[in-house]
Amino acid sequence: MAKVELKQPIVDEISAKIKDAQSVVLVDYRGLTVEQDTQLRKNLREAGIVYKVYKNTFMTRAFKDTAFEGLTQYLEGPSAVAISTEDATAPARVLAEFAKKADKLEIKGGVVEGTVYDAKGMASIASIPSRDVLISRLLGSMQSPITNFARVMNQLAEKGGASACEAPAAAPAEETAAEAPAAEEPAQAE
Repeated sequence: MAKVELKQPIVDEISAKIKDAQSVVLVDYRGLTVEQDTQLRKNLREAGIVYKVYKNTFMTRAFKDTAFEGLTQYLEGPSAVAISTEDATAPARVLAEFAKKADKLEIKGGVVEGTVYDAKGMASIASIPSRDVLISRLLGSMQSPITNFARVMNQLAEKGGASACEAPAAAPAEETAAEAPAAEEPAQAE
């Protein structure tokens, strides 16, 4: 009974960390040097990601009856968990980038916004830019037409001055005058 009581606080700790998680990624860290592990932890911490090594049995208990229960199939051998509550794709991106330099690091699988992915799926997730990058790309694409419009208007103003801006307004007035007699002719025929 005492062993269960000692394990429960660790299971509760994991449960608390994954409670509001947007993504959870499992990795096999075997073979990493101390320097590599230290650098990996630093990179993850800077990205706002919690990274910790737990026993698989503790993680299995914590994942039970949650959106992360599908991860239990990947809990074989030593496992570390990366948890993000802010950016759903950040753990996959940071881990995949780091794995390019440290080939011993292996992504086992993960859950991103409620969907379970295997290692290949996580590699696809890793290629998705961060939310901030996507927002800045969207804003850039929205700003581009406005900037181009302003540039064209400025060029028109410089070339023709006020007359260039008045010319389009004069054309509809001429059309209205031309249409007016045509409308009167049928009335005279009656």
